[in-house]
Amino acid sequence: MKWEVVIGLETHAQLSTQSKIFSGASIAFGAAPNTQASAVDIALPGVLPVLNKGAVERAIRFGLSVGASIAPRSIFARKNYFYPDLPKGYQISQYELPVVSGGTIKINVDGVEKSVRLTRAHLEEDAGKSLHEDFHGASGIDLNRAGTPLLEIVSEPDMRSSKEAVAYAKALHTLVRWIGICDGNMQEGSFRCDANVSVRPMGSDKLGTRREIKNLNSFRFLQQAIDYEVRWQIETLEDGGRIQQATVLFDPETGETRAMRSKEDAQDYRYFPDPDLLPLEISASWINQVREVLPELPEAMAERFAREYGLTPYDAQMLTASRETAAYFEATVKAVGGEPKICANWIIGDLTAQLNRSELDISETPIGTTALAGLIKRIIDNTISGKIAKEVFEAMWAGEGVADDIIEKRGLRQISDSGAIEKIIDEIIAANPAQVGEYRAGKEKAFNFFVGQAMKASKGKANPAQVNDILRRKLAG
Repeated sequence: MKWEVVIGLETHAQLSTQSKIFSGASIAFGAAPNTQASAVDIALPGVLPVLNKGAVERAIRFGLSVGASIAPRSIFARKNYFYPDLPKGYQISQYELPVVSGGTIKINVDGVEKSVRLTRAHLEEDAGKSLHEDFHGASGIDLNRAGTPLLEIVSEPDMRSSKEAVAYAKALHTLVRWIGICDGNMQEGSFRCDANVSVRPMGSDKLGTRREIKNLNSFRFLQQAIDYEVRWQIETLEDGGRIQQATVLFDPETGETRAMRSKEDAQDYRYFPDPDLLPLEISASWINQVREVLPELPEAMAERFAREYGLTPYDAQMLTASRETAAYFEATVKAVGGEPKICANWIIGDLTAQLNRSELDISETPIGTTALAGLIKRIIDNTISGKIAKEVFEAMWAGEGVADDIIEKRGLRQISDSGAIEKIIDEIIAANPAQVGEYRAGKEKAFNFFVGQAMKASKGKANPAQVNDILRRKLAG
């Protein structure tokens, strides 16, 4: 039997406020355990929550960015469950009336565009954290995260492969960072995904029983977890077994998922409106104020890059992977005075590769836009060849100075004197009569031999275009 995979993601984005969603405690990462837990966070008797306006504004910002509806009136609910790191015995969340409804995220997988629908995005508080590693026969509880503001973004089950799920998660990650509502730091838990995975016979419109993979904090783990879960579910069904609805965890060490508990449904949480919080009312004027300060969004900017700079959709998408990359590209083009395709190639190619090797973000690059533009200008004016430019780039990365200084210090200026190039080529042709004969007999590969010899003799400095032209003329006899 052929199977169809059905995936929906629930993503928790930690909002970039300075304080918690219902208290004034800090949300800074890395503080000593329980030093950032206020009376509200640890649920001392008689304390009352006060909603953080900044968290609401960030939710509005997200809703506008995905074309969603912003509810003029939404309510907070108590989601009841009992964990050691949940001091109140319930989590304040939103259920029936979320702040954001609908919207879409566009993804591109293997050149095919697709829109993933969003069900909702709602505000809620995070729980604390249970610590097991440093204790023997006991667990520690750190309540620093308790009350941290989250926007839970829930997709429809529109994805049909782990590649689509990763593409969606990456697009969402780019967006929340782009609009400044979340720092996207997955290692610190600022952006984490739960994947709801099921399979069904191909052609069926009835959803299979889903299992939820919790707390995936890297795109690689997301893909691995889904791929394993899909294989496990298909094998179970084909062996005559049944899928039980469950919450599962992914173990990166084994690459396997394992059941943690049976999956709860909404009624198990006994949702009811929180009596300590008034309904959240959002006026049209507040929405308009937020809309006016929204930046140009990634999709719109990618379309503009393709249109204004003549870039391919792929290049435009790569350059709008972050606001920092997009700004770096535009600043480089401006400093060069044009040539956007060459600028794009260097940023997407050599610069990105070096950043990845060094585990740096583009904001941390030692080669600024003016410095890269200086290198690109020397390629354009034929001072150096593209090959030599790579050597210069490596030297710039190592801190040896700007392109012009390195070119002069190392004597890398390209030879464009046709007389000098002709002399080199004449000597090579005279020394290789057999290869000349092969070329003139129709073996085109022999031409590459002569190009290689000419570049070797000139130590890579000869102008490649001139080398080709002169060789063609000389070898023609």
